[in-house]
Amino acid sequence: MASKTLRPKGRVIAAYLAPGLLIYCFIVIIPLIISLIYSFYNYSGGASMKFIGLKNYQYLIKDMDFWNSFKNNLVIILLSMVGQVGIALVITALMISKLLKFKAIHRNIIFLPVVVSAIVVGFLWTIMYNKDYGLLNFVLKSVGLGSLIRPWLDNPKYVMFSVSMPIIWQYIGFYLVIFLSAVQGISPDIYESADLDGAVGIKRSVYITIPLLKDTLKVAVMLCIAGNMKIFDHIYVMTGGGPGTSSMVMAQYAYINSFIMFKLGYGSAISIGILVLSLTLILLSRKLWGGKDNEA
Repeated sequence: MASKTLRPKGRVIAAYLAPGLLIYCFIVIIPLIISLIYSFYNYSGGASMKFIGLKNYQYLIKDMDFWNSFKNNLVIILLSMVGQVGIALVITALMISKLLKFKAIHRNIIFLPVVVSAIVVGFLWTIMYNKDYGLLNFVLKSVGLGSLIRPWLDNPKYVMFSVSMPIIWQYIGFYLVIFLSAVQGISPDIYESADLDGAVGIKRSVYITIPLLKDTLKVAVMLCIAGNMKIFDHIYVMTGGGPGTSSMVMAQYAYINSFIMFKLGYGSAISIGILVLSLTLILLSRKLWGGKDNEA
């Protein structure tokens, strides 16, 4: 009886949820609907709008600059899966081991870049990559590896790798916190039994921690895909999509078409394309994880 009397009524629950739902609708759902509507028009701002149906999407499918930017997003996603998720998983294994001391300090230091503005991170790494006075080339020269000095942000061969490093570095702490939270849900009895059986060190991580974090890893991969499909700030600050279009990403391509070339209709079609491709990659990742689970 007590649980029924303390249970809030539906109207109370709705009242608590309403502000958040209204904000979500205002900043996500309504702009998405407006973008979908604009994508069917030839619209350059103002009151002049000409309905053109699916022509923006027909042009988008043939637009090689769009697909080149999609390829760059895929490169960032693959590097981030290894760098962000992979390194965070390794650090998590160290955090729960007895090898690492002052764990709270390490955790705070690793998480600190997450709260720093992406614009600031982009500027800092741009300075580090500078060919003449950047820290990276200075270190290479100091240790006798001057032959490895490169124009990191000016050479199409290296630029995608170069712009991916700040993204990886900034968000390792984000996935570390997710993994550490999941590890706290693992019963200590499991690790005690493993210690008695001699499963310590790498064996403990490979055969106990990682399998028990399988669902959390699935979520981390989906977050990695979703986050890097809409990456914009770092690239815009560091290279502006250059040299040429070698580091152009989809969000920046949508920005250029919408707010620099004032092709708001086509820019909206690009935004919808980004959404569709993001959902496709996320569903594909879920399918691959599910397939492995079924095989198991």
